[in-house]
Amino acid sequence: MEYVTLKGHISMPVLGFGVFQVPPTECARCVTAALENGYRLIDTAQAYYNEEGVGQAISASGIPREDLFLTTKVWVSNAGEKRAAASIEESLEKLRTDYIDLMLIHQPYGDYYGTWRALRAAQKAGKIRAIGVSNFHRDRYQDLVEFSGAIPAVNQMETHVFWQQTELMEQMARYGTTLMSWGPFAEGKNDLFRNPLLMRIGAAHGKTAAQVALRYLTMLGIVCIPKTTHAERMRENMNIFDFELTDAEMAQIAALDEKKSLFCDHYDPGFIKYIADLSE
Repeated sequence: MEYVTLKGHISMPVLGFGVFQVPPTECARCVTAALENGYRLIDTAQAYYNEEGVGQAISASGIPREDLFLTTKVWVSNAGEKRAAASIEESLEKLRTDYIDLMLIHQPYGDYYGTWRALRAAQKAGKIRAIGVSNFHRDRYQDLVEFSGAIPAVNQMETHVFWQQTELMEQMARYGTTLMSWGPFAEGKNDLFRNPLLMRIGAAHGKTAAQVALRYLTMLGIVCIPKTTHAERMRENMNIFDFELTDAEMAQIAALDEKKSLFCDHYDPGFIKYIADLSE
């Protein structure tokens, strides 16, 4: 495993297991399988409704808590200082832990300044080790940096070979914020798993297109949290640290960047209304 160092000198695995869209009834089984296959970073969220499954799996694993890295996120319905503070306590209880390694603001909507204050207070109290944001595009990220009194350790964004977030990465690098990828496989969009370039590069290393896509991001220092419910895919995703892409291969993959989302537009009023409706 390779690691990145977050603000505050916190070590974080560069590859983890994400449980977005993992049903609550399946979550404990999947996280248990991930832990058995060497994963130590687990990413969940209040809005995934499966924090309890993560907590169940880690408590039953026998793995020392200090060897695990748990990430969760405050949902929009819990925005604001008071609600966010209460939700942090609830997440701690569901995850069966005394502290959370990284807690993020899930969406850049609602009273995210109040949420940020709650995260900072919980961090000061030792309940959270690192705090950050998710889906904060360049304007909202800069807003928080300039006016909140604290810099996010992490910004979790849609990031994959077709949207590589190069401008955002350059911006965040000035402040020491680490990029974390959700959707590192773009959920198979643009036929990623059969992309001719990724397959050709993979063949040269004895790897799949998916492994090349992950290795590209991790070599850029981007933390990835691919989701799968199948143990064999978990092993495949983990098996990317025994090869390195050449400079020429990195440049070829960089050229795949379309510089746009394949999922949603956070500036679209319709999407914001969708998030608001989900939060009711």
